[in-house]
Amino acid sequence: MDVTPALLVEGLAYAYPDGTQALFGVDLRIDPGERVAVLGPNGAGKTTLVMHLNGVLQAGAGSITVAGLPVTKANLKEIRRRVGVVFQDPDDQLFMPTVAEDVAFGPANFGVTGDALESAVSSALAAVGMAHLPDKSPLHLSFGQRRRVAVATVLACDPEIMVLDEPSANLEPIARRELAEVLLSLNRTMLMVTHDLPYALQLCPRSILIDGGVIVADGPTEKILADTDLLAQHRLELPYGFQIP
Repeated sequence: MDVTPALLVEGLAYAYPDGTQALFGVDLRIDPGERVAVLGPNGAGKTTLVMHLNGVLQAGAGSITVAGLPVTKANLKEIRRRVGVVFQDPDDQLFMPTVAEDVAFGPANFGVTGDALESAVSSALAAVGMAHLPDKSPLHLSFGQRRRVAVATVLACDPEIMVLDEPSANLEPIARRELAEVLLSLNRTMLMVTHDLPYALQLCPRSILIDGGVIVADGPTEKILADTDLLAQHRLELPYGFQIP
């Protein structure tokens, strides 16, 4: 029996209003439960691709479906529930007086109420190891804790796919490890945009490499990162001394 892909991108092309062509026919299939890293240099098209997945940008050509539902203006509300984006800066995501209110905001906006809302909030906070701080102000959390709460705000909406934008950026080593443990425990379909190649290796069995608005490599993360010529060609580099196992 064929599995409906969590995400299916076919022939996606997009040019910005100033005429800059950012994507040139991207094809991508992600099945339920896959964790896929999106790698590439600055300006490669990674962010442009992600902004199409929840309808922020409308495709110039091609199509996108999320769990079988086309990404169109008519479907935007449900698409934005199915595609949960965790921004690079958690302060772009957290704006309520308490952690619990922040996590409740998304599902409440999608019509979840009462006991179901309470359950969604408590489950999401437990999943990211923040169940003990529901009444805390996000302003009084560490940066790493705020990023985990940002993950919980998305998780509470029960998305089909979680998109993480540079999840390890600006995290100290302990917070980086704690977040990795959380993400590995979630058993969710994930698309992770990152410049942190070791993090991609740790979290995502599969990677795609985008450059010049096209996917230039798609395969096991370990194999892509072991190809030093490929990385160099696309202005990527492993940290000094880092060895692929």
